[in-house]
Amino acid sequence: MASNMPDDFDEQFLACPVCMLHFRDPRVLPCLHTFCRECLQEWATKQQPLECPTCRTQVSLPDQGVDGLRTNFYVNNLLDFAAAKKGAEPGVPCQVCEGNVEGSKSWCADCAILMCESCTNLHRKFPYSKDHEVTSEETLKAEEGMSKFHRKRHCDKHKNQELVFYCESCNALVCTACTVVDHRPGKDHDPVEIATVAQRRKEKLQSLLQDIDPRLKEIQASVKEVERKLANLTPSKEAATDQAKAYFRRLADLLQKRERDILSQIDEQCRADGKALQTKKETIEFELAGLTSAQTFCQQAVEHGSDVHILEVGNQVQTRVETLLAKQLDLESIWSEFQFVENTTVVDFEKEVQDFGGVETKIDASKCEVVVKPAVQGFECVARLTTTNQEGRPCVTNSKAVTTNMKDPLGTDVPIKLKMKSWGEWEILFVPKLAGNHRLEVKVNSEQVPGSPFDVEVKGKPALTIGRKGSGVGELDGPVGVALDKDGNIAVVDKGNKRVQIFDKGTGQSLHCFPVEGEKPYGIDVDSNGRFLVTSFRKDFGLRRYSTEGKILGTVKPDCMKKPLGVAVLKDGRMVVADNIQKSCLLLQPDGSLIREIGKGQLQEPVFVSVDESRGVMFVTDKGAHKVFAFDLDGNLKFDFGKQGGIDGEFEKPEGVTVDPAGNIIVGNAGDGRVQVFGPDGTFIRKVGTVQGGYASGVALSPDGYVAVACWNGNCIELYRYM
Repeated sequence: MASNMPDDFDEQFLACPVCMLHFRDPRVLPCLHTFCRECLQEWATKQQPLECPTCRTQVSLPDQGVDGLRTNFYVNNLLDFAAAKKGAEPGVPCQVCEGNVEGSKSWCADCAILMCESCTNLHRKFPYSKDHEVTSEETLKAEEGMSKFHRKRHCDKHKNQELVFYCESCNALVCTACTVVDHRPGKDHDPVEIATVAQRRKEKLQSLLQDIDPRLKEIQASVKEVERKLANLTPSKEAATDQAKAYFRRLADLLQKRERDILSQIDEQCRADGKALQTKKETIEFELAGLTSAQTFCQQAVEHGSDVHILEVGNQVQTRVETLLAKQLDLESIWSEFQFVENTTVVDFEKEVQDFGGVETKIDASKCEVVVKPAVQGFECVARLTTTNQEGRPCVTNSKAVTTNMKDPLGTDVPIKLKMKSWGEWEILFVPKLAGNHRLEVKVNSEQVPGSPFDVEVKGKPALTIGRKGSGVGELDGPVGVALDKDGNIAVVDKGNKRVQIFDKGTGQSLHCFPVEGEKPYGIDVDSNGRFLVTSFRKDFGLRRYSTEGKILGTVKPDCMKKPLGVAVLKDGRMVVADNIQKSCLLLQPDGSLIREIGKGQLQEPVFVSVDESRGVMFVTDKGAHKVFAFDLDGNLKFDFGKQGGIDGEFEKPEGVTVDPAGNIIVGNAGDGRVQVFGPDGTFIRKVGTVQGGYASGVALSPDGYVAVACWNGNCIELYRYM
């Protein structure tokens, strides 16, 4: 950063961190870091969303893009000042007459030229330039020269007018002419001299500067504390290692393997603690760097910025500093020393050799945590145990210290396998044979962990059934399309009741519903903004967009659309609609205009559609052909699979379709209710289940591994464990 002394310019401050050249049209990001306009434009083309090249803060560009960012006039002034100082040195000619190499020079801020004394005198006599701001060589060399050296700002509309007023109603700098024309004082405009407004803004920034110092000291102290603990980490490791070696030397050959295991645990503990402390230090230093950078920028603006500069960047500086000061920081660094302990005497080693030694980290059973995952009959199910120390940080312990027990509804023991997954993380694995409530007891060091014994509800097949026949809250009448909303809850097209109903993903309780237009609502999907897209056919057919609250936002009904059924929306807002009468799929722009028809002449009765964007493939169920077709988004047929039949891998009027993260295809049959899974190439993998009523319509896959199936005849939604 440049110092207060003009002779002490730091050339690095005048250089863009990206191109390492002097700034060209410097622009300020919201994080207060400055870059060349061209460098930012190039950076923005390579990265979405844009991140600051210096601090990695994500940046939301204005509508005008990089051109909408504020100009760093303070840097511009420094560049002008540096250029003028260099030009005033002996041996540099006048930029007007190109002579007077040795004479004193002056700088015209309005014309941005360096002039000798003779040209300066003439410049001041010409009518058009007599009012220009001319800085003498003495001022350039003076200690306070930099603070007085400011580039004038002129009105974009009235080019010869300097910006001297600030319209507080419009938050805009204006010239005298603007106060007569566009910003005339009155109820809509309030132009004030910029010095008055700039002084208020400067006082606010000065107040913020006072708030930065205490936070800086707090963060710096935290960094020192982490460094102290890091310094003690290696000696602690070395002491524990020495103790372990002395102990295992007495156990000779039988203990050599165990010795290596314990040394590995010590090293792992050291690496884990070292990584945690180093990460903590880097996190704190990162916050320190951000706040220090903001402080320096704010201080330069207050001490050297012109009124115009203050008004240009003051709000931005204030927002950045207030954001940093309000940010909740965890400055505590927690680390408890570890040591080697003798769990077993040498006399007893023969019978307990597998449990000899260990890395003690003072596990606190009261701080340990067990998370019970959803359990389904016949599947390997898991509960996760985290063993922690007194500070609540995950730490390793011996498997002997963890004991578990589970009983099924009949009181029979359920076999359990305990597996260390990662440092301080354990998996409690079991395969329940019965549905119903199971009891899981977990102890650490013979003490019950909080919540033990746990109730584990084991679901049968399906894992959850939602809804029943009716028109009330939580009731359904002919559910068809199903999708997951932005929160992972289940959104269902309740066709008979002409509404969309949202159910809680965990409990199945109805959260809310909203009516939809059109005689026969059918398909549904959710865009990246959480808005619902719902199709309907027959009278008032079309594709409608609804807000998350259910307010209609618009209708799409291009001329090519006749009977829209299934719909899938892509991340970029494009939509694919299966049109049953057109016997094709319509790829539409976000505004509903047609891009292309896909599958014309190949599809007989398309119903639902799903897009695997990672591979650029869309899958369409063809109810009439008893097949699933795969097209790319250019309309080319990639492959199809299936034929009519009732055995595994065959279809009876397929309808619902979705794709899992691995590219596998899940398809529901309307003819017999089977829900099947196929590989990315269409090869049959397995059957998920058969829905009640024998009619599986729309299907959707939840993030936690359940398939939601709309049961048309059963008037419900069934959830099956999938992963």
